[in-house]
Amino acid sequence: MPNNVLRGILNIASFKNNNLKSYASTYLNRINAVGEQLEFYVKDAIATSFKLPYDKKPEVYSKVFSWLGTQNHPPDIIIKNGDAFEIKKIETIKGSLQLNSSSPKNKLLATDSRITADCKKCDGGNWKEKDLFYVIGNAKGGEISYLFFVHGVCYAADHKVYEKIHEPIKKEVDSVLDSLGLEKGETVELGKVRRVDPLGITELRIRGMWSIENPLNVYDGLCELGKNKFHLFALLSKEKYLSYSKEDIKELESHKEISVKDVKIKSPNNPANLMEAKLIAFVIK
Repeated sequence: MPNNVLRGILNIASFKNNNLKSYASTYLNRINAVGEQLEFYVKDAIATSFKLPYDKKPEVYSKVFSWLGTQNHPPDIIIKNGDAFEIKKIETIKGSLQLNSSSPKNKLLATDSRITADCKKCDGGNWKEKDLFYVIGNAKGGEISYLFFVHGVCYAADHKVYEKIHEPIKKEVDSVLDSLGLEKGETVELGKVRRVDPLGITELRIRGMWSIENPLNVYDGLCELGKNKFHLFALLSKEKYLSYSKEDIKELESHKEISVKDVKIKSPNNPANLMEAKLIAFVIK
């Protein structure tokens, strides 16, 4: 079966282990940082490699992924000739995603100045854009309470929305720093711009630091945390969902512990318009 987000969800539902400590002690080698454990967890879910020994994982990753990321440069994962993934660990249940100097993205563009030259060369270097998923995990204490896969086009507005406000503000801030005799690279908080995008869920701190509201808040009413041990949610456009193989869709929809619902959500570019999406959910009780 091809590797994709649906296959990743099926693998998590089969693995049924949300304890990163036990997962790491059994299948990883001397990796103690929770954020790094979470990245391996997501990679293993997509690559169908949860139960492989640590020394066998790189070979599988090389077959499944064309990019495995570098520190401070998005994305974290690209499936060969497929989707890109940004993995975010958050400390509080419904805390915002801190994106640092990278604005929210509805898709990964080859023209993005934040990605490296090697990343642009992956998959033959002929791609212009890739579908992007944000993967948000709350794993305080080493146990994942929830994992949320959200399709970029359901979550973020077009790139130009953020560029339009970022560039003029950056120039103004640099001018203020110059007048104060400060270096442009110094960390000085001069204020915030709230509700940057049409959905009103993105904030820009005026030193070029971005954050976006947690999808649990954005889709409040659709995705609710109960008292279960672990929750998995995935929200993606209906068009994207139907682009995956019929075999994967059939297996997902026939799984007794996974629910798949048709939902309508506000378009990130124009909340007056509703877009058709699929909401996938799985819990460990």
